[in-house]
Amino acid sequence: MIPIRDNIPSKTSPIVTVILIAANSAAFLYQLSLGSGVQEFIMRFGLVPVKFLHLFDRGGNPLLAFIPFFTCMFLHGGWFHIIGNMWYLWIFGDNVEDRVGHIKFLLFYILCGIAAGFVHVFANPNSGIPTVGASGAIAGVMGAYFLLYPRARIWTLVPIFIFVQFFEIPAVILLGFWFLMQFLIGSFAMSLGTSQGGVAWWAHIGGFVAGAILSLIFRKRKYLPRQYPDQRLPW
Repeated sequence: MIPIRDNIPSKTSPIVTVILIAANSAAFLYQLSLGSGVQEFIMRFGLVPVKFLHLFDRGGNPLLAFIPFFTCMFLHGGWFHIIGNMWYLWIFGDNVEDRVGHIKFLLFYILCGIAAGFVHVFANPNSGIPTVGASGAIAGVMGAYFLLYPRARIWTLVPIFIFVQFFEIPAVILLGFWFLMQFLIGSFAMSLGTSQGGVAWWAHIGGFVAGAILSLIFRKRKYLPRQYPDQRLPW
């Protein structure tokens, strides 16, 4: 299922969301410029669980050990990876930014990404594969949206065999289903002792839960959302 747009107009401009998309895009273009050196770059700045635990256990430089938790959020494995992540950030990020405020949204986003990284490390402590991508942080944005805008409707593209259909799906159902699928697949992958398809399922789960919890802390206490639960999307 691919979300196209929601029916919640933002009250403010999503400045930080745009900056994050630009930062991720710039980092990806830099990756492309590295050519054959990109693998070494990914190994250095991606999050490698076994490398982190090794440095931490041996009393290595804490800064070197924790830097990848931040840098990995701005690296991606390919065009589909970054386009998909930035699309989800654009769909859901503006409303969450609107609800918590610009500066707090940036802090919220980074904390969700770091939380996602820690969950991934402890779910895959023996993995030597570098993990990259903003999906953990964006899962946090989705977790916040799940709690803050449960009645929002998402215009969603749903492939059914060889056909494509569009449906209006309540956010609580769409995002709840997404989380359930991450949990089921992540649990299955853990039972096999592997990360199926190279996807950091537990990073998504950790980010989503962190975002839901942090949204209760970061949200504005006095807020009148511009939402129209009885208005259909203008299609």
